[in-house]
Amino acid sequence: MSTLFKNVILINEGTVRKASVLIRDQRIQTVDYSCTIDPTVNTVIDGRGKYLMAGAIDDQVHFREPGLTHKGEIKTESRAAVAGGVTSFMEMPNTVPNALTQELLQDKYDRAAEVSPANYSFFMGASNENIDEVLKTDPKQVCGLKIFMGSSTGNMLVDNRMVLENIFKECKMLIATHCEDEATVRTNLAAAKAKYGEHVPMSQHPYIRSEEACYKSSSLAVELATKHNTRLHILHISTAKELSLFRNDVPLEEKRITAEACIHHLWFSEKDYIEKGAFIKWNPAVKTANDRAEIRAALLDGRIDVVATDHAPHTLEEKQNTYFKAPSGGPLVQHGVVAMLEMADQGAMALTDVPRLMAHDVARCFQLEERGFVREGYYADLVLIDPNATWVVSKANLLYKCGWSPFEGTAFKHKVAGTWVNGEHVYDGETVTENPAGKRLTFNR
Repeated sequence: MSTLFKNVILINEGTVRKASVLIRDQRIQTVDYSCTIDPTVNTVIDGRGKYLMAGAIDDQVHFREPGLTHKGEIKTESRAAVAGGVTSFMEMPNTVPNALTQELLQDKYDRAAEVSPANYSFFMGASNENIDEVLKTDPKQVCGLKIFMGSSTGNMLVDNRMVLENIFKECKMLIATHCEDEATVRTNLAAAKAKYGEHVPMSQHPYIRSEEACYKSSSLAVELATKHNTRLHILHISTAKELSLFRNDVPLEEKRITAEACIHHLWFSEKDYIEKGAFIKWNPAVKTANDRAEIRAALLDGRIDVVATDHAPHTLEEKQNTYFKAPSGGPLVQHGVVAMLEMADQGAMALTDVPRLMAHDVARCFQLEERGFVREGYYADLVLIDPNATWVVSKANLLYKCGWSPFEGTAFKHKVAGTWVNGEHVYDGETVTENPAGKRLTFNR
């Protein structure tokens, strides 16, 4: 099985160049900048005028299986992922039951092998009681350990300082943290309830889940990681204040502490609560336009290392509730890549920053094996983008099981024209294959 991409504009490793790319079976065989390749191949794709990039690697998604499949499933959400140019995902453990044992973790891998068109890995979950299970996890086979240092589902709030010390000391793999100080959030929530009763406006969310709550928890995580030389990755940075915790004076590969930004914190601001309400209610909260601007700047200067979606679907019925009843989170995995390309078009970043932040540096950050770049010998995880195909997000073109998007009504100039996973054409711009082409991600640790 072979495919030749001719006349594409290859956006890869800081360059934008016309090229031909030949993939054979699961791998990239040749990247040719002279465009002289003319082998006998099964399929030839004339990509004239289109971008070819490494498929995005989303290091934070919630696909809701098992236990919450009325919101989403590994099958439905991974199909939305490849339609959005995401060829690999790393999924979080706050399902039902929480992925707190090796057996429950393996169940997820087994299910993904059956249904996922995208490559996959699953975080092991941490609790106040499962350190023995955590230490059994193979860092070469699992993306990392997830610690909720703030509100979460079930038994996954780790708020015991001695437990945190022990995990940071003993764990030998990457630790990814959700950082919001629970005591601060509860204090702010009580104050809001005293003022507004049961009718707290959605616009109060960034003050309830405040800058102080984020910084207090993030700084604690950095303190613990520094003390124990732990490999720490702080998820979904939402405040300018937290940026002081990160450095940009060493190469990414040498960092022991890294950080992630998410699409919603890069796109929306607190002014959008008026129109969007609970549809942009996330934890941590979307905050000010200044926070957004500073996070964007930190992506460019290297203080923040990668971009993810934090795809976390809930049903439309759930999201149409009042503040206390509407859950936090929203579906984003189908629109993260095109949103980033739109921001590049608007001058917020360079075109080359999109695959850097969504593929190259995710691979570097997690030490992924043979993925994240358009390089000869690497797995052929690729996305073809039409940069002149304006379309509008609507319920008719959503693949999320929940059936809604915070981007509904938004016009994007860029459209995913095709996605390849391990050399297989899994999305043609309209239809996702039924073939579970994805493979388990492995790590060079």
